[in-house]
Amino acid sequence: MWTNSSSSSFLLTGFPGLEAAHHWISTPFFFVYVSILFGNGTLLLLIKEDHNLHEPMYYFLAMLAATDLGLTLTTMPTVLGVLWLDHREIGNGGCFSQAYFIHSLSFVESGVLLAMAYDRFIAVCNPLRYTSILTNSRIVKIGLGVLIRGFVSVFPPIMPLYFFPYCHSHVLSHAFCLHQDVIKLACADITFNRLYPVVLVVFIFVLDSLTILLSYVLILKSVLSIAFREERAKVLNTCVSHVCCVLVFYVTVIGLSLIHRFGKHVPHVVHLIMSYIYFLFLPLINPIIYSIKTKQIQNGILRIFTAYRIGG
Repeated sequence: MWTNSSSSSFLLTGFPGLEAAHHWISTPFFFVYVSILFGNGTLLLLIKEDHNLHEPMYYFLAMLAATDLGLTLTTMPTVLGVLWLDHREIGNGGCFSQAYFIHSLSFVESGVLLAMAYDRFIAVCNPLRYTSILTNSRIVKIGLGVLIRGFVSVFPPIMPLYFFPYCHSHVLSHAFCLHQDVIKLACADITFNRLYPVVLVVFIFVLDSLTILLSYVLILKSVLSIAFREERAKVLNTCVSHVCCVLVFYVTVIGLSLIHRFGKHVPHVVHLIMSYIYFLFLPLINPIIYSIKTKQIQNGILRIFTAYRIGG
């Protein structure tokens, strides 16, 4: 058991029992990290530079890419610090701030996926008014609303962490700080910190996912009313990328939440694997999904590389 060198810090862990292999484990983590930065960074650059992509759907996609980048940049430096440099100590302030951004950005991502569902709903069910409904000013308002909801809603359970006494072991179970890990070490009444996140998950993740499901029920109903099969397939194809991202996100989030809440007897390695799937797989797969399934993104990438080749 590690001992804490300071009462104002915590100790992060990597893969218990595999400390000798941390350097080897860090290699695929680093390549995934670089791939996430490259994939989401390319999407943001593409949407910024390509005027053909200056449409509501791609603005929301840019928000998704920025959120994934933020989540990765919040977690991966400490993960690689533990695996590469055996740098385990993190100050209380840094730990609580990291937990705040991790949980806030998770809720922001859910909000962005909901906004993207709204975009697809308007595009399919009310196409003639698409541009008049999703104006630039409305997109900005939606984006700000998603950010405010995500960052404000997480503030109440994070703020008490700065004032709790921590008299148990200061060793956390991951290579990054999570709210549910920290409160287990507090010697105080943590009833609010246990109940509030459950309410928050219900009101954000559950309601968002149900609203997205309802929007796709209405979209499917509208699509089935189209007479020509080719037109139905073309319309549905515009939704495939978003549906894939939604399924990957909510299946992972629900699995991770269930394991954290009810998986006391689940091996710790399962907790670790689910956490890294969420923090690494989601930001990695989202740009891949959109690059494979969206022809405009493919064309934009080709234009960028062609322009650089000609310029070189």
